[in-house]
Amino acid sequence: MTGTDQTYEYGAPKAPELPKPPGRPRDEGRFRFFRRASDRTPLRTKLIAAVLALVIMALAAISVASDVVLSSYLTTQQDSQLVSSFDRSVDLAQSGRFNATVGTAYNAPGAAQGIYVQFVQPGQQFVGPLPGNGDVLPGVGSPNQQQPLPKLPTNRGWPGSSAPVMQTVPSQSGSDAWRVIAQTVQFSTNNGTENLTVVVATDLGPLKAEIQRLVTIEIIVGGAIVVILAAVGVGVVRANLRPLDDIEMTAGQIARGHLDHRIPERDPRTEIGSLGHSLNAMLSQIETAFHAQEKSEQAAHESEERMRRFVADASHELRTPLTTIRGFAEYYRQRGGSPRSAPGDLEAGHLTPEDLDRLMHRIEAEASRMGLLVEDLLELARLDQQRPLELGPVDLLTVALDTVQDARIVATDRTIDLSVAPGAAFIVNGDERRLRQVIGNLVTNARTHTPPGTPIRVKIASGTLDSGAPAVVLDVEDDGPGMTTEQARRVFERFYRADAARNRASGGTGLGLAIVASLVAAHGGTVSVRTGPGQGADFQVKLPLSPDAQGDDPEPDDDPEPDDDLGDE
Repeated sequence: MTGTDQTYEYGAPKAPELPKPPGRPRDEGRFRFFRRASDRTPLRTKLIAAVLALVIMALAAISVASDVVLSSYLTTQQDSQLVSSFDRSVDLAQSGRFNATVGTAYNAPGAAQGIYVQFVQPGQQFVGPLPGNGDVLPGVGSPNQQQPLPKLPTNRGWPGSSAPVMQTVPSQSGSDAWRVIAQTVQFSTNNGTENLTVVVATDLGPLKAEIQRLVTIEIIVGGAIVVILAAVGVGVVRANLRPLDDIEMTAGQIARGHLDHRIPERDPRTEIGSLGHSLNAMLSQIETAFHAQEKSEQAAHESEERMRRFVADASHELRTPLTTIRGFAEYYRQRGGSPRSAPGDLEAGHLTPEDLDRLMHRIEAEASRMGLLVEDLLELARLDQQRPLELGPVDLLTVALDTVQDARIVATDRTIDLSVAPGAAFIVNGDERRLRQVIGNLVTNARTHTPPGTPIRVKIASGTLDSGAPAVVLDVEDDGPGMTTEQARRVFERFYRADAARNRASGGTGLGLAIVASLVAAHGGTVSVRTGPGQGADFQVKLPLSPDAQGDDPEPDDDPEPDDDLGDE
């Protein structure tokens, strides 16, 4: 290969190197074990341990302070006694009233037991035995046991003659300590003057024993306090953390699907009460949102099912007139079309003018029926889209009167009466055209599904809605065959026909009552039916009374008896 050599690399490109994260602080790795241990420790244990640790530290501080104070106090008392004994011993010795032998220990004159005085040569050690050797001294020893002696400093300049020296020295044997006061004093003797060191000493063993006894008592009492406090603390912590157990239990119940569980209410001024109140508010919102979602999903599912059933029913309803029209057209084609022979010539196989008129009449009737069905379907579609109504004041009495008069003209074979109860003006805020359609569909339904000659009664009165608001109540009653409970429950469904008396031969589309229910709901009212087999049917519509007419009847009645018969109008 000529030219410049080139190197080709195949495969996935290398990922760019990411910058390394900064190193963790040294303390983070050092205390990781303690953080993990703290994270794994229950809150109750940490609270109790923290309280006990604070109590132990407080007891320890109190014990140390009391021991130091007591030791200082006792030492000060002994120092005062040593100084007093020292001054008395020097005075007595210089006055000749205390003939002390050098190197012999004596009980200090006028001092408490356990304070000893000895005259020694400068640089000489304190020697024994001590007087009262057979007595038992606390912390010193037992009977017939040699008591340890103080170990004096060995330098010849100690203690000096300018002032008494007070200091603590160890024992010549054992672990005890001695408190001594010493001074080199010049004494007059028969041989002249002589410098002797006056040493007054007391054993600190009893003081140490007292301090140890106090420490022992403090340990026992402190241990008992810690144990009792631990038991009380466990009970108190459990009692105060019980609301957290309730929260945990409630969370578990909610996790299992019981969204109606709530945390017990407590004083909102406390932390637990405030937390519980906030959690209950959150749980209520979650439950509301969940139920709203369930209702939305259920509504969507029901809407889909209604749409499928609606499409299936509409297709079935439209198929019938289309099949009829197509059948008549096929019949017309098979008979050879329009008549070309003389009237009455049936051998030619063509339709007579009478047959053609009857055929066209049937096609026109089926087309009208299909057009009515399409209009009803479009009306329901507009209602489902919740298109705004043309609202305005509507006198429902006038609408009902016009509908009754129109029905009387159409149905001359039956009695249709209008009864009005006294009360407020029957004015509602609605769409007049849609309200005429509501009353018209109810009257038409009564005419269609009752035998000929069955009377129909239209009643209008004042009443109340289920919420207690004033309303106009309209009833359309008939004395027909009535319906069963199941039929009455489904009577407002689309394309539903109760029985054979409500079939397609009657000319209905099965949508009239469904349109009534949708229009009444759009006006904020309710529609219901009261019926029974052989008891006729009473379709009742309640519409909110207009605010302009609410002051006319202070005590509306849900089901008033009519006292004004307009049947002869």
